[in-house]
Amino acid sequence: MRYLDFAVIIFYLIGITWFGARFRETQKSLKDYFLGGRNAPWWAIGFSIVSAETSTLTVIGTPALAFKGDLGFLQLVFGYLLARIIISLLFLPQYFRGEMFTAYELMDRRFGPHIRKLTAGSFLLLRALAEGVRVFAISIVVSIILGTGDNLSILVIVLLTLFYTFEGGMTAVIWTDVIQMFLYIAGAVLSFAVILQHIPGGWPHVAEVAGPLDKFRIFDFRFEWSGEFLTRGYSFWAGILGGAFLTTASHGTEQLMVQRLLSARSENQSRAALFASWVVIFFQFTLFLLIGLMLFVYYRDNGIALPRVADQIYPRFIWEQLPHGASGLIMAAILAAAMSNLSAALNSLASTTVMDFYKPLRPARSEAHFLKAARGTTILWGAVLMGVGILARHWGSVLEAGLGIASIVYGGLLGVFLLGLLTRRVGEMAAMVGMSAGLLTTLYVKFGTPIAFTWYVLIGTSMTFLVGIAASFLWPRENSRG
Repeated sequence: MRYLDFAVIIFYLIGITWFGARFRETQKSLKDYFLGGRNAPWWAIGFSIVSAETSTLTVIGTPALAFKGDLGFLQLVFGYLLARIIISLLFLPQYFRGEMFTAYELMDRRFGPHIRKLTAGSFLLLRALAEGVRVFAISIVVSIILGTGDNLSILVIVLLTLFYTFEGGMTAVIWTDVIQMFLYIAGAVLSFAVILQHIPGGWPHVAEVAGPLDKFRIFDFRFEWSGEFLTRGYSFWAGILGGAFLTTASHGTEQLMVQRLLSARSENQSRAALFASWVVIFFQFTLFLLIGLMLFVYYRDNGIALPRVADQIYPRFIWEQLPHGASGLIMAAILAAAMSNLSAALNSLASTTVMDFYKPLRPARSEAHFLKAARGTTILWGAVLMGVGILARHWGSVLEAGLGIASIVYGGLLGVFLLGLLTRRVGEMAAMVGMSAGLLTTLYVKFGTPIAFTWYVLIGTSMTFLVGIAASFLWPRENSRG
């Protein structure tokens, strides 16, 4: 029995839950519960953005990509930087005009209440499905620790996360994110060093084996007008364009990220948090990809059979090869990534449900009533995510499944936001027609073509934008509030 490892994991789970729950006393209003009272410093929000952008999918899925391929995933990360520039210039000035709680209030201001509900509903569907994949990813780690895929083990993680999110709101989310981010980055650095020690010859041997196999390749500049161009998910063009559209949609239109940006004390602090987060994101993706590359050399040198599920490669090595105590710490770090993302999802789902759907129906109710509704909605979404996680077992690679699901809805969301920010003639009905066309097109691309997921958002956004403009000729401009 690995008593030391279990003790480390249990100590972490109890400690982080206690820490997050301590923020209950500061939760006096919806602004406190959903925006942390706008008191968090920019650097804490930046780390929280990293935690939201990272999940168990990243921690266990990214090494598997490098194990099976090369470092090409980093091409998407350069697209992430381009997206942050666009968000900083185009989206943030709009979000800090007045006091907003959700991204979809901007759609109400520009178009009207119907498009607000359509975009908010799309987010709820998107986040429930994508977060369900992340909940399932927890089971991969738990099954290795306990030797079982028992859903009761996942339930424990969900309930602990739900408890401190319910109690501490967005303040608990941000500050537990900071702790958890440092934990899983420290765990990755430690595992990097330990894996290297298990490879005779160290890094020179890794370079000797991986170099001739092109495992260090980052950029793929091939450009040809053929079907292969759109089916290669990790080319330079797919990475820059796909990564830029994906992140502009996720960080600019999805409440999970926008809620953090709105929690900053000012527009400038929000911008600083956004760009600081990219530096950390680039470092951590590089680190996890190099871990996967080293595991490839380790497996190859020792003739070890691959796990049935490729995403098990990294957590299985940790649990079976690292010294007792160290393996428990890194497993706790992986669970930290899961819990930080899950807590953010619960709070953002609750904020969208209450602010975009429930509160407009009962505007005269008291602040205390809506705060109670926010906590009740948080519990409801915890149950929903648990159910979706159980259904997500057959959706393939956890990282690509999560990004693929998100990309289906992101195109329509980003397209309609761009219609609102870049045009004046498009009214509410035209915007809704455009968004519907974008969603339907992306669904067809996903299930009816071999096109890689990195292109989904660009295609969906383009279709939404073009159809929205075309539809504006059929509906008068006075339908628009902009």
